[in-house]
Amino acid sequence: MHMDEKLQARIEKIKMVLFDVDGVLTAGEIIFDDNGVESKVFNAQDGVGIKYLIRCGLKTGIITGRTSKAVEFRANELGITDVYQKALDKVLVFEKILKVHVIDPEEICYAGDDLADIPVLRRAGLAVAVENAGVEVKEVAHYITKRPGGKGAAREIAELILKAQNKWEGLMKKYLER
Repeated sequence: MHMDEKLQARIEKIKMVLFDVDGVLTAGEIIFDDNGVESKVFNAQDGVGIKYLIRCGLKTGIITGRTSKAVEFRANELGITDVYQKALDKVLVFEKILKVHVIDPEEICYAGDDLADIPVLRRAGLAVAVENAGVEVKEVAHYITKRPGGKGAAREIAELILKAQNKWEGLMKKYLER
């Protein structure tokens, strides 16, 4: 995979990957049952990609404007420790994460799909828009995934970062040497 030098330099600095949920970790559909209980559909390959990021030493987090027990459950299942729901001002949450982890903005990758994500995307060292993101979101992104949110975009982001940081081959050894 050939990558331009500017993108490569951005990716090499990444120590934490933050995801929006609806439209990024899901396809953007919100399902309510007859009792008003919300459920979401997550992609298994996305989940494995997030686990690979964690296994390779990167921090992961979620910043979402909605609140859902499904998000809490999925984050716990994957080992995502930084989960911020009902984040009406995502920049405030982003600033909090910088302080909590003593990390610089250029060391964070943020993946978003909608207008509320733009202020964080503008601050992140690696701004990623998923394939199904709005035009305005894609305009501020450093990278646009080939796969849509909820359909492998998070996995694509994980592989992009781990391969550019030369961590992918070490991860693959576990699977290829058996």
